[in-house]
Amino acid sequence: MSYVLVLYYSRHGSTRAMARQIALGIESAGLEARLRSVPEVSAVCEAVAPKVPDAGAPYASEDDLRHCAGLALGSPTRFGNMAAPLKHFIDGTSPLWLSGALIGKPAAVFGSTSSLHGGQESTLLSMMLPLLHQGMIVLGLPYSEADLLSTRSGGTPYGASHLAGPDSDLPLSEEETRLCRALGKRLAQTATQLAATTPSA
Repeated sequence: MSYVLVLYYSRHGSTRAMARQIALGIESAGLEARLRSVPEVSAVCEAVAPKVPDAGAPYASEDDLRHCAGLALGSPTRFGNMAAPLKHFIDGTSPLWLSGALIGKPAAVFGSTSSLHGGQESTLLSMMLPLLHQGMIVLGLPYSEADLLSTRSGGTPYGASHLAGPDSDLPLSEEETRLCRALGKRLAQTATQLAATTPSA
């Protein structure tokens, strides 16, 4: 088996914290989790970012996506939508669409908002759209995860979510942490099951 790619953009660290918990869930199911991020974009012209960021996960490449067994995609909310840096990266994946490289691979989404009703679910749905166009199998969180019924912070059936607060400094709640790990575990288990039933070329 290959790795599961955890690809995210994080401005204040909340989405990064979620990514790490999802990675733990992936690894608990026996697969490698590969954490990758994307650089900022500029409103004036294309930003020139160093090839290796000063902190956090390395920047993702097209090959990271091409060779993954599954994908977890994460972003903070920007007006109910994914953040521009992640969208910019995704918009550059047309070669993968043309080659069908991601068809049949499992994917899941996660995100963070400053307010409880600040667009958690719409942001997750916005990230699902390009994954569906790529032919990926999109997974959510089933209600067998009891935290979905009791959480007073983040957590949706569309994917893991987090309430970061107005200053974007709230840590992950216990429920959010468990749901992140559950999503990662489900993604890894699905990737393993799909690999076992797909004939090798």
